[in-house]
Amino acid sequence: MAITDILSATDIESALSSCQAADSFDYKSFFSTVGLSSKTPDQIKKVFGILDQDKSGFIEEEELQLFLKNFSSSARVLTSAETKAFLAAGDTDGDGKIGVEEFQSLVKA
Repeated sequence: MAITDILSATDIESALSSCQAADSFDYKSFFSTVGLSSKTPDQIKKVFGILDQDKSGFIEEEELQLFLKNFSSSARVLTSAETKAFLAAGDTDGDGKIGVEEFQSLVKA
């Protein structure tokens, strides 16, 4: 499944252009602009499955750093500060990774 099966290419392009500069990524505005905030829990779960590159059932820090690349191969990697802030916002149980339920909560925050 491709991410464009769930999200529109236009919304993806718009969301990526809003965070091209280093340290400009804000997950709340990104999720809103890309249209993920308005998707169903099942659609959000499918996006989570795409982001979970190693299929471990979690999005770890390394996968978060490459988060934007899942939307476009030409997108930048997140900075260390952005990655750590993103992980801290999503990791509600403190295990150092984001599970599917945590991701759904983060998207709807």
